[in-house]
Amino acid sequence: MESNEDILLVSKIVLFGSHKAFRLLVDKYQSKIRRFFLLHTDYNSELSDDLAQDTFIRCWEKIATFRGLSSFSTWLYTIAYHILSDHFRKQKDYSLLQDDYSGDIYEPTNNQECKYDIRKALGELSNDERICITLFYLDDMTILRITKITGMPSGTVKSHLSRGRIKLRAFLKEYGYEK
Repeated sequence: MESNEDILLVSKIVLFGSHKAFRLLVDKYQSKIRRFFLLHTDYNSELSDDLAQDTFIRCWEKIATFRGLSSFSTWLYTIAYHILSDHFRKQKDYSLLQDDYSGDIYEPTNNQECKYDIRKALGELSNDERICITLFYLDDMTILRITKITGMPSGTVKSHLSRGRIKLRAFLKEYGYEK
């Protein structure tokens, strides 16, 4: 079970300062954390890498505070969520996903057009809606887990999911996508 393996690694880090155990945790979660940031930073890979690095630095600094009340990955996503919120606050721009994709090399093919349209659709959502939608559908997290990560009440998470689905459906339907 992932949880037991993670707890063992965390124990080695806290008790012995094991860099090897921490490296194993980083290797296990870095692609998921990086993808989380990519989805919320207009696929800016440099910024996503920086935010992911900040997440793992904070994880290392705070690992002794992990109590195991939730899974390690929930705890790590909570750190990532707070790093992202701090970044948004510093930028004073709560809608980073804009219609400007000038940095992308866009060669339309069916698959690429679909990905592009989904990115644009996600850009139409509020940050909270986008976070709830991506955690729920892309990371297969439960509503309970999303509430632990974001600190939002479960009713709020459900509302963001519902509104986000409605907005995504309307946007994609407008661009010719049917069920």
